Amino acid sequence: MLDPKKIEQIARQIHNSMPKGVKEFGDDVEKKLRTVLQSQLSKLDLVNREEFDTQTQVLLRTREKLAAMEQRLDELEARIENPQAGIEKKTEQAE
Repeated sequence: MLDPKKIEQIARQIHNSMPKGVKEFGDDVEKKLRTVLQSQLSKLDLVNREEFDTQTQVLLRTREKLAAMEQRLDELEARIENPQAGIEKKTEQAE
């Protein structure tokens, strides 16, 4: 899921951007911020970068296969519509 160091960094950035009066509460505020952030972020449906990249590659391969299947389907439909053209094409390829 999310790297605890990233959550800590975000909590620190929020803490540093708070007004001076609020900062005086010190580490307690930062700890509570970290806890709230982790709790809220865990509710989100997130994936890590590695999983995202893997799924992107799977999608690309799937699209390539789909394009090839669509082309093949078009060729088969063309043969059905004009069976003589399919025979002539085979003859040309054999020569």
